[in-house]
Amino acid sequence: MEQTSFLQEVFHTCEGYFEHYYVGAGCITQSVWNVLCGYELGYGIGDIDIVYFDDRDHHGSEESLIEKNLEKELKHLNFSIDVTNEARVHQWYKGKFGKEISPYRSAEEAIDTWPTTASAVGVKKKNGVYEVYAPYGLDDLFKMIVRPNKKLIPKEVYDQKSLKWKRRWPKLSIEPW
Repeated sequence: MEQTSFLQEVFHTCEGYFEHYYVGAGCITQSVWNVLCGYELGYGIGDIDIVYFDDRDHHGSEESLIEKNLEKELKHLNFSIDVTNEARVHQWYKGKFGKEISPYRSAEEAIDTWPTTASAVGVKKKNGVYEVYAPYGLDDLFKMIVRPNKKLIPKEVYDQKSLKWKRRWPKLSIEPW
């Protein structure tokens, strides 16, 4: 993480907005793969995913405001910023993905369902100290193994993601569904 200046800036900026948050999924996973493969640090990263949990914001007004402010503050990074209040995901998930889910009780519970064991990783920096939440450990991430996490995603989504990633990071080992 220290080698990735754009993530350092994201961590620093997030500390001003959240008591409890994670930067996670692709931007973390792909940053690690880029270092391991010797690629440019931002290679292949489409967005910065920032998740938090606030069960008081039922309508998403605070979530939208935070995302707009972070997009404005971090626009020079040339990544889109995706802020998700995991307390609200159950309200829109079925409309977007066709599957009803129960409300999450924490940001960590949401990370538990992310598509692969290597991408189910959240990192935050608080007072200069990194905190990592990785429910399936970090071995797959650092060994460049893509393994499905079948808690939520369908096989088709896993296949699409893993094939896309394999084209970008050929050293990946893709585990079958």
